[in-house]
Amino acid sequence: MATLLSPRRFIPSLRHLTPSRSKIRVRDLSFTFRVTTRSLTQLGSSSMSRSTTESEPDPQNDETKAENSDEVLVQYVVLRRDLIDTWPMGSVVTQGCHASVSSIWSHKEDPHTLQYCSPENIDSMHKVTLEVKGEPQILNLSEKLKAGGIAHKLWIEQPENIPTCLATKPYPKSVVALYFKKLKLCK
Repeated sequence: MATLLSPRRFIPSLRHLTPSRSKIRVRDLSFTFRVTTRSLTQLGSSSMSRSTTESEPDPQNDETKAENSDEVLVQYVVLRRDLIDTWPMGSVVTQGCHASVSSIWSHKEDPHTLQYCSPENIDSMHKVTLEVKGEPQILNLSEKLKAGGIAHKLWIEQPENIPTCLATKPYPKSVVALYFKKLKLCK
């Protein structure tokens, strides 16, 4: 959950905020993120399932690519059509939100994620929401992404232990688009 704050108005439940020049610093035991009046530099969430990536990318090489690339960064979210047809729409959307935030938080130090969530880009994020038929297809897609070294989060709803959706970390579109070209847009 992200909260936008005005420098003149503090939300009473966030008493641990301390001003730091023009930014507000929010501290917790495990992380720090900054909230400005118009944007967030990092997002936070806890997760219920594991983040998956086959190989660790070279951070220095990725950082150079992220800084020099003018290509649009995109996050893909894939939902299950069988759940869309049987679950309440809000529940399915919530599953996609869980996977998206969890993937971003799991890769919060990644140069592409930092660029995607930067103050300059926070109001113009690009997401593509697609669908697969059911559980076998989402598990198959997750395996293909793992084999290709594409970092993503396969969200598994607990306590039912149902894989409901997945979301990639932000990538340049040209890097990941081929993995999703046969999938339909979610409608």
